[in-house]
Order: sequence, then C-alpha cells, then structure tokens
Amino acid sequence: MPTNDRTDDRNSVGKDDDEATLHRLGYVQVLYREMGGFSNFAISFTIISILAGCLTSYYIAFNNGGPVAITWGWLLVGGFCVLVAMAMGEIASAMPTAGALYFWASKLGGPAWGWFTGWFNLVGQIAVTAAIDYGAAIFTTALLNLWFPTVAGTGTGTVFVVYSVIVALHLALNLLNVNLLARLNTVSAWWHMIGVVVIVAVLIVIPENHQSAAFVFGETINNSGFAGNGFGDVGFWFVFGIGLLMAQYTITGYDASAHMSEETRLASRAAAWGMVMSVAVSVLFGFVLLVAVTFAVPDVQGTLDALGNAVVYIWTESLGTAWAEFLLLIAVVGQFFCGTASVTSASRMMFAFSRDGAVPGSRVWRKVAANRVPVNAVIAIAVLSWALMLPTLANGVVGYLVGTSIAVIGLYIAFALPIILRIRAGARFEGGAWSLGHHYRWIAPVAVAWIAIVCLLFLMPVSPKGIPGAADFDWNVVNYAPLTVGGALILFGGWYLLSARRWFTGPVREVGIEEEPPITERELETETP
Repeated sequence: MPTNDRTDDRNSVGKDDDEATLHRLGYVQVLYREMGGFSNFAISFTIISILAGCLTSYYIAFNNGGPVAITWGWLLVGGFCVLVAMAMGEIASAMPTAGALYFWASKLGGPAWGWFTGWFNLVGQIAVTAAIDYGAAIFTTALLNLWFPTVAGTGTGTVFVVYSVIVALHLALNLLNVNLLARLNTVSAWWHMIGVVVIVAVLIVIPENHQSAAFVFGETINNSGFAGNGFGDVGFWFVFGIGLLMAQYTITGYDASAHMSEETRLASRAAAWGMVMSVAVSVLFGFVLLVAVTFAVPDVQGTLDALGNAVVYIWTESLGTAWAEFLLLIAVVGQFFCGTASVTSASRMMFAFSRDGAVPGSRVWRKVAANRVPVNAVIAIAVLSWALMLPTLANGVVGYLVGTSIAVIGLYIAFALPIILRIRAGARFEGGAWSLGHHYRWIAPVAVAWIAIVCLLFLMPVSPKGIPGAADFDWNVVNYAPLTVGGALILFGGWYLLSARRWFTGPVREVGIEEEPPITERELETETP
C-alpha cells in the first residue's frame, strides 16, 4: 500500500524551517502552526471582505463623487493598495512573526519606531473590527426587518443591540482553536467569491430597468454640501477624494496574513503571497460587484436619502423583497465571516505586542490557553471594539463614518512606517523567500506617497457644516477622526516620551541565537499554561 512519507517529510522540513526562522527572530513556537497558504490568503481576503466594506460604506462614495467615485475610485485605490501590499509582503517574508508591522519597524528602525507602529496598528485593528461589525449590524437589522417587520426595529438602538450580539458571537468563536478558524476562513473565501458571482447574476437578470454605462462610469454626484460638480471643477475633486474612503476602508486588514504567520506553514512565502493576492483578488471581484450594484440603482435621490442603507434600498427597489432578502443573506453571512477574522487578526497583534511588554497589563494579554489561543487578548479586542461604537447610539451615520476613518488612518500609518524604514535600509535589507528585487526602489516610495495622501484626505471635514466657525455649524456632521487619532497619538506618544522610552526596548528575545534549538510542538504540549 503506498504511503505519503515524502509528503510528510516535506511538511516536516517546512515546519522545522518555520520554527528555525522564528527562533532566529527570537521567539519560541507557542501558537499552533496549522494554516496552509490558502488559509493565510483567506483570512486577509475575508477581512477585506467586498461583501462587507464596499456594500456597507457604498453611500460614502455615492454621496461624495457618485458612480465615478464608486467605479473609477475603486480601481484607483485598488491599484495603489496592490503596491502597498507588495511593499509590505517583502518585509513580511523576511520577518514572519505575529507582531508583524511592529516587529519589522523595531528591527529596521529601533524601539521608538516599533512603539508608534505598534500602537497605530493596534488602534487601527480595534477600529476596523468595530466598523466591520457595526456595518454588519446595519445589514443584519435590515434583513431582520424584512423577515419580521412587526418585531424588529429600525432605530440606532436596535442596530446597536444587533451589533452587540454579533460582537459576542465573534468573541465566542475566537476562543476556539485555530484549526476551526482556518476552516471558517477557507469557507469564507469561497463564500465571498461565489456570493459575488450570484449577486452579480441576480442584478443583471432580475431588474426590469438598468442605468446606462454613461451613468455607471461617468456620472458625478456631490451631496456633501461643498461646491463643485464636475470633472472641470477643482472642488469636485476634493469631494471625490472624500468618496475614496469607501474603497480605502474596504481594502484594509490584509496585514492579517502577516499577523497569522506564526500559525502558517512555509510562512516566509505564504504570508507575503496571502497579502498581495488577497488585495488583487478583492480588487477584481469588488469592481465587478460595485459595477453591478450601480447599474441597478433605481433612483438617485432615493439612494442618497437611504444613507447607510443605500445598497439595501437599491436591492429592495430594483429586485423586490424576496430577492433583496436572498442577496442580503449572502452579504450578512460574508460580513459575519469578516468580523470573525478581524477579531482573530487583531488579537494576534495584541498578543505579540503584549509579549514584548508594550501594552498595559501585558502579562494578562499574552497568556495562551491550552488550545494555544491568546484568550485574554481575544476578549480585550472584542470589548474595546464594542465600546468604540457607543457613540453610534447618538448618531449612527457619523459614528460609523468616524470608525471607518480611524481604521484607515491608524492601519495605513502603521503600514507606512516599516515601508519607510525598508526604503532607508536600501541594499542592507536582508530579504526572505519573496522579494521585490530592485523594484522596491519605486514600489515602496509610491506606496508611502499614496498612504500620505489618503490619511490627509480622511482627516478633512466631510461637510462645510462640520467646519468650526461655520455659520450653520452642526456637531452631527463633524469629522471626529482628527480628534480621535490625534488624541491617541498624544496618549501613546506622551506615554513613550515620559516613561516608555526608559524601559521599552522593542521585541524581547525569548531565546538566544546560540541557545538550544526551538521548542517543538510536542514539548509545548506539556509546557503550555
């Protein structure tokens, strides 16, 4: 009877190489290394989630730029995000650890770079998890209202209750072992791809009327209150820039592939591949989905009035209730997968950052349970994410918009810092199995420039009424992102200057280079707390 000894040998060699690489970087293998390359890709693809981000934030682009911001804006953002993912992938290949961006910045630039990268990353991870789950709650509430119109409510209170239930379910799922989570992410990847095909097919066949190609690819809309209404107007391009938040918010979280690298086999190649391919595939499928949704727009004013329920309005009006329920179910399941994966990624980042003493109460957050899950970090991420959306009880639309802005700014600043250091390192950078070669010389600077542009854009006012001093100033349309991001920077920046710079030394080696070989999984079975 034939055996698979050769396959086992290859897997063993790969596992040994992974553990040796981790040992060289200073850590022992305490998390289960059970993910394959596709599972690693799947977690980033799931967190990007075109069934979540671009559907729940569709109204942002529709209000600020219109169909042009939705279709061409998506391709513009997607192209630059591929470059950002490539620049990050090269670094991930060289240093495949759960700390990811924080670890890279520390090694390439020193403790201060690592500190600020880590905190921006952690704040961004918490914000993106909150925004994902709140967006899912909006869609889930809409679906429940179609199923049970006499029971479910429509107010922000109802949405927040649904949001709380979703967060609790994600917390419970993430306390299970990584094997199950890997399977969920694999299912999720296929659900997203097949789901998009089904949604697009329904939107092509069922509606009696479709918008013209000129509308989908050439119509401009400015419902922001700022002046400017066409390609020749400079003011319109500012509004178009605000509308890019839809695409930029959607295409975030792909650093998850790097955060899961200590749980991925052949991580030096798989983590980089997972990041780049998750973005590229999302750009393709997302574009097809957005074009199909925009062709189905039944009425411009109705879509504008629907705000966060814009896609729900489009589907209900153009397809009828039964088909809208079907498509909403596909989207809601995809959004649930997305939130589950986001908690997984964020908890691994918090675990790694705590492992090096950077988070208050680090001993608690770095604790690993018998199933190798950082349980306390999972609980902390779920609770902090839930709390971040408490302001939505006062204003759901503004609260969600602020959450998405914080997520984009926090995450992309954390993306930029290690890329800047990689540029500075030049030829001294020691690459891994996946390298850009000399192409890093143009890819990395373009990636950093793009990140600088979008961060500035999303700190800008989203309405003239939200500018302090305006005659008709309205707190309900203020962009609180500068206050929240600035406040976070003052908090952890001040903490570093006043205290942490005296004791924070960056990644703490758990093993020395010349010490015994890394602890094996078998040995860890008896040593894991």
